[in-house]
Amino acid sequence: MLGMRLGALRQFAPRPMRFIRLPPQPASLENLPTISVVTPAMNMVAYVDHSLRSVLDQRYPKLEYVVMDGGSKDGTAEVIKSYAPLLLHSESGPDGGQAAAINAGFSYTRGELMGWLNADDLLLPGALHFVGGYFRDHREVDVIYGHRLLIDEQGREIGRWVLPAHDEAAFRWFDFIPQETLFWRRSLWERLGGLNSEFHFAMDWDLLLRMRLIGARFARVPHYLGAFRVHAEQKTSALVETGASEIEALRSKCDEESDWQRARGRSVGWYILKHIAMNHYYRLRGWA
Repeated sequence: MLGMRLGALRQFAPRPMRFIRLPPQPASLENLPTISVVTPAMNMVAYVDHSLRSVLDQRYPKLEYVVMDGGSKDGTAEVIKSYAPLLLHSESGPDGGQAAAINAGFSYTRGELMGWLNADDLLLPGALHFVGGYFRDHREVDVIYGHRLLIDEQGREIGRWVLPAHDEAAFRWFDFIPQETLFWRRSLWERLGGLNSEFHFAMDWDLLLRMRLIGARFARVPHYLGAFRVHAEQKTSALVETGASEIEALRSKCDEESDWQRARGRSVGWYILKHIAMNHYYRLRGWA
């Protein structure tokens, strides 16, 4: 009732997906950085075609796209194979889990910018041109992310996450960053050695917390960049039962910082209040 939507995956009755148009493509397409995108997939035949098309239809001129299938038995591998001529690399077989698959996929790439998109999620039209232009024009920024749409099994919109400007303190307590909207500079990845393959749910938060520790500069951009699909088969649906220990372990590491223990509740509370205020503003403008 107050407008708190972060964490809520089904916020309203399904409706046709409605895009909020991104700013125009960069005035100049010269000197755009190469973007490397990896899609890990496992038994996602119902969604993988839509996911791959959302990346390829961006028509970004400097895209390296790799798709790693974990040995699907439902036809996912066959869908991926049909896109092979458009991909930098693809393969299907046992991979040691999602984090290991993403690490292996990025090993085939050399792009200055990096991001991964799960096989059930989407990039929104124009996202890669925006990301490439933003990083080119903001050399001081290392990591960006944006707002997210929530969609159901049929691709209908069922919610929106509107995020305030990046808050360093609140971020150390809970992961509010929509992974499908996240992009970073390769220099960070190389310094950190990629994802920790021991994580199966919180590998993105672990990566971001490690980026913070080496001084990465974060920016939330005020645009919808991706869509997160909510469905019964996704790993996130089982997070409460099987992934809580990973989240608690990462929170415990943050709690070891004494200054954070004292400021935790206050910083999270302020972030939530800013989210609620921003969400009301977006709703008044028809953006949420």
